[in-house]
Amino acid sequence: MNSYYEKFLATGEVKCIDEEIPFEIPQGWEWERVGNVFFVTKLAGFEYTKFFTKEALSASNPIPIVRAQNVRMGFFEENKNEAISEMLSNQLERSALNKKCLLMTFIGAGIGDTCIFPAERKNHLAPNVAKIEPLDDSISLDYAVFALMSPCGQRGVNAIKKSTAQPSLSMETIRKLLIPIPPLKEQKCISLKLSEALPLVEKYSKVQEEQNQLNVEIQYLLKKSILQEAIQGKLVPQIAEEGTAQELLEQIKFEKQKLVKEGRIKMFALNDSIIFRGDDNKYFEKIGKTITDITDEIPFEIPATWQWVRLDDICSYIQRGKSPKYSSIKKYPVIAQKCNQWAGFCIDKAQFIDPNSLPSYAEERLLQDGDLMWNSTGLGTLGRMAIYKSALNPYELAVADSHVTVIRPLKAYVLSQYLYYYFASDTVQSVIEDKSAGSTKQKELSTTTVKNYLVPIPPYREQQRIVEKIKTVTSIMRG
Repeated sequence: MNSYYEKFLATGEVKCIDEEIPFEIPQGWEWERVGNVFFVTKLAGFEYTKFFTKEALSASNPIPIVRAQNVRMGFFEENKNEAISEMLSNQLERSALNKKCLLMTFIGAGIGDTCIFPAERKNHLAPNVAKIEPLDDSISLDYAVFALMSPCGQRGVNAIKKSTAQPSLSMETIRKLLIPIPPLKEQKCISLKLSEALPLVEKYSKVQEEQNQLNVEIQYLLKKSILQEAIQGKLVPQIAEEGTAQELLEQIKFEKQKLVKEGRIKMFALNDSIIFRGDDNKYFEKIGKTITDITDEIPFEIPATWQWVRLDDICSYIQRGKSPKYSSIKKYPVIAQKCNQWAGFCIDKAQFIDPNSLPSYAEERLLQDGDLMWNSTGLGTLGRMAIYKSALNPYELAVADSHVTVIRPLKAYVLSQYLYYYFASDTVQSVIEDKSAGSTKQKELSTTTVKNYLVPIPPYREQQRIVEKIKTVTSIMRG
């Protein structure tokens, strides 16, 4: 492409500006600095701002004030809450807006927002809005506002936004903005076509937003439905050759007895709870010689090859984390509730314990691959769960804080991912607050409650098929 140059009349200097030119323009168009075709000005922030009061609204013929919040991208919103009296207005003619012009916010959240002031009635301009007026009749305001609202017109604004936490535009920055200028007749044709097209774009944009929201809601409902089908044994068929959950529980009981003998778990971890269905179709739990009717606790029916079981009976460890002594030394991360999101486990949100406090953590408190981390405190966070994955932890190890319950299933028999899907289901999440204790603002899911949670367990191979099926279906849903 041919190079573009800019000549500075004051010095005669000529400079190549190719890197500022975003695209080629048709023959007959010109690239221009805003300051070459517009008069750009702002008002000094002098004392008249103290007269912008609500009391002035009660005065006869109050004159509205134009502030940054009244300048929206593409449209002007009249200020109905602040005004000055007509008498004061007559003393402040420098800030008066009497004719049609462009306005641009140059400070605050709406920096760069541009609109046309319609001049339907007199207003006064506050010091945080720039007034942009054409130097002659060769520029159409209707075209100019579209040009300044475009990605091209906003390039300089966006550069300022990215460079500082509290961005503001100087008048010189606004004057240096580059916009393409076609002949006046073409400007009017372009603005007319845009005026016709943009309302349709806005209309279809809203329709698309509604469609996107509907898709999100449908996906959410479908996922809930899929999880519910899965945990009730309806997502995949039962296969006789895969055995029964009863046989699996016998293996788990044997494994736990072995772990007790090896000193790897405590004797109290052995639980002789047996849940069975009576001839009257009621559910009972036998602990020692005591048999209790627990039919009211059973949320739904499960296949004959499945078994209801207390969570503690299929885990080697269930315990809250401990309150950490924090440190700025980034060596041993602490998994807090904010690390556990439904989108997954995020180590980036973790703080760190004092390395000197690590010896106070028993080995069992160090998180292991596949541990479930269940948020157990506070509304809004209560019940969220994630699976710990060491591959996502670039540090040597990790521990949990006191608001997170660590659930460590016997992973050779029970899949962490299957338990995750169960605890993410509506069966658990819809009553999580009812299961918790404490004040409204500080609900707590006690360790005892967690250990006593009823879980529907299928045979191990069926657990695998359920997890595979959920992953496949949700992957298809995501597109």
